[in-house]
Amino acid sequence: MEILLYIFAGAAVGLAVGVTGVGGGSLMTPLLILFGFPYNVAIGTDLLYASITKAGGVISHQREKNIDWSIVMALGAGSLPAAIVTTLLLRTVFGHADQYKDLLTTSLGIMLLITSLVLLFKSRIKSKEPSAPAKWLQRHAKPVTVIMGVFLGVFVTLSSVGAGAIGTAILMVLYPMLKAREIVGTDIAHAVPLTLIAGLGHLIFLGNVDFVLLACLLMGSLPAVSLGTKVGARLPNHVLQPILAIILMGLGIKFAVF
Repeated sequence: MEILLYIFAGAAVGLAVGVTGVGGGSLMTPLLILFGFPYNVAIGTDLLYASITKAGGVISHQREKNIDWSIVMALGAGSLPAAIVTTLLLRTVFGHADQYKDLLTTSLGIMLLITSLVLLFKSRIKSKEPSAPAKWLQRHAKPVTVIMGVFLGVFVTLSSVGAGAIGTAILMVLYPMLKAREIVGTDIAHAVPLTLIAGLGHLIFLGNVDFVLLACLLMGSLPAVSLGTKVGARLPNHVLQPILAIILMGLGIKFAVF
């Protein structure tokens, strides 16, 4: 029965991702924690889950030439070393997973809150009239991209959340000339190696991956994402995303504060 529950959970998250376009990490990790999995196992397993489910998207977007590899390289220059260093620090500084549980919990809450704010204010982030700070960031886009990569590397490793929605918001602010499909393609192309490296770090250095759970989630989610995409094309996204954002905000407050 548990295996069927996990397959169903993977299907539910996959369907939600397909319908709303929101990354699976912000949905899957809280769900696994609610199921009773330890925070570290939920995060480590979800990171590998994310890398596998997003990998096909890279091939599709590369075929359509929607990926700016120079931006991917700049993000990766910050995020990939940061992900490796973060997992090594978790291993060397803390003797047991229980000792860094509060760090994971707070990081998860923060990233869920940021993700919810990104969803609620996406239209303003897309504004064609950037503010003065946004203009400054755009003039220094490449070094800022590397710094933002470091931020994503640390917090995605600690929470499994943010490589999708927050990465997209960063690209929208720093590179307004990119088309919507190029933002999505570039973000996915960066998210795959980031979640893979972070997930392997959790597996190799920390032992935080449950392979049975991972297999069940993939069995449920891979076909459901395709179905969700077709359903989502017929539903009002401007209504669905705010509802999801409010749910994520509530979860973020729960994990960050309580």
